[in-house]
Amino acid sequence: MALPALTPQYVLGLAALLVLVVDAFAPTSRKNGLLAGVTALAGVVSAGVAAWLFAGGTGRTTLFDGALAVDASTSFFTAVFGCVAALVAAASYDYVRDEPNQSAYYALVLFATAGMSVMAAANSLVTAFLALELVSLPAYALVAFLKRNAGSAEAGLKYFVVGALSSGILVYGISLVYAATGVFGFEALAAAVQGNAHVTVLGAGVVMLIGGFAFKTASVPFHFWAPEAYEGAPAPISAFLSSASKAAGFVLAFRVFLLAFPLAAFEALGIPWTLVFAVLAVLTMTLGNVAAATQTNVKRMLAYSSIGHAGYALIGLAALSGPASSDIAVVGASFAHLFVYGFTNTGAFLVVALAERWGVGRTFEDYAGLGRSAPVASAALAVLLFGLAGLPVGGGFWTKYALFLGAVQSGLWWLAAVGIVNSALSLFYYSRLVKAVWVDAPDETGVARERPTGIYAAVVVATVVTVVLLVAPDLVFSWADAAARALVSA
Repeated sequence: MALPALTPQYVLGLAALLVLVVDAFAPTSRKNGLLAGVTALAGVVSAGVAAWLFAGGTGRTTLFDGALAVDASTSFFTAVFGCVAALVAAASYDYVRDEPNQSAYYALVLFATAGMSVMAAANSLVTAFLALELVSLPAYALVAFLKRNAGSAEAGLKYFVVGALSSGILVYGISLVYAATGVFGFEALAAAVQGNAHVTVLGAGVVMLIGGFAFKTASVPFHFWAPEAYEGAPAPISAFLSSASKAAGFVLAFRVFLLAFPLAAFEALGIPWTLVFAVLAVLTMTLGNVAAATQTNVKRMLAYSSIGHAGYALIGLAALSGPASSDIAVVGASFAHLFVYGFTNTGAFLVVALAERWGVGRTFEDYAGLGRSAPVASAALAVLLFGLAGLPVGGGFWTKYALFLGAVQSGLWWLAAVGIVNSALSLFYYSRLVKAVWVDAPDETGVARERPTGIYAAVVVATVVTVVLLVAPDLVFSWADAAARALVSA
């Protein structure tokens, strides 16, 4: 019997309800392990079902009168979201063990993950906005989850205020696009923009949509919330937002601009949106990496680094040139980069979660000598950081190579050059942290005393996947190309 196309989303939603029901029937019992297990299992099952649906070759399935469309790209990114959610849940078993309201924490993670998977299936601007809000509202609460921590509460408030502003910009952009076209569905929009007479209104709407997506992906100039939110949030949530949430923003942007806003039609109207994304890619890569190089706080360094990686992913939108084969290659490279980045960046933030659990400080100096007291975690950190830099220790080496090659083949050699320079710069600040961990003299007050099972397991899994994708990149590239083909050739 064939599974329903939305089975992964059903699994995540029902698991979130199950977590709340368990808490309702046993509000006073200690059940952190059960809640973390249910959340991790739901993430793994949703990812596995998504892979199963992809392998079954079910093609494109339209649901709810065209509001949702499940295709290979939906399955691809649902697998990313499920895997990251499982890693975050495993790490949270140790991280929130002594915190109240654990059921709310895990339920919010599941609801946000379900929203991300719906974003990956959105086929209408209305559905896209509703799915985005289903992600954003739990995210605000998760950032401020540590109520007794002033930094967490402040970060949650700032994230909420800026997020509300960006949602207003996005929905206003949607209203302008509707005013110019009279439709919301992606296929209908693709037809309505052909020779549209309301060029000014449509152009303004597209610019506002780009602004809304830039916020969700922490791209310049809507990036300023990310360092504050990631620094104040629980470290597993920082990992969740910087990896899964960023990927969700990108898949939605790709769906909108590939399915609803055909490049040829907009170039005929004098609205070259690829040029906007090229400028955003340069600014995001450069500002993110330059700012990261000046940081002394490890979490803020990783936050700015994640902004830089958003710039790399933007190359997939900037380098679209028209020929389907080249577009599939560069979009597939962007998808593959987001897949590898999901594991690599999550693992790096979870090492920070370990350090916070041990009472290690937040600066580079506080990590000095950590390799002597925690060699496994420190070795994993080195692999993950060098993987983020694009060195041949992880799958990020191949994905960056494919992205830069796609840019060159599209005639944007200068964009590839900017990416290479920024990758070299990132190696500088990643190496600073590795040097502090392995070379600098240890501080006796920062000795690690425990080995949290959940966080360790998540870090090891993320590191192993990162390395495996170096030696077997086709595992992700074949799937990513199929996902890209589903959007480019739709």
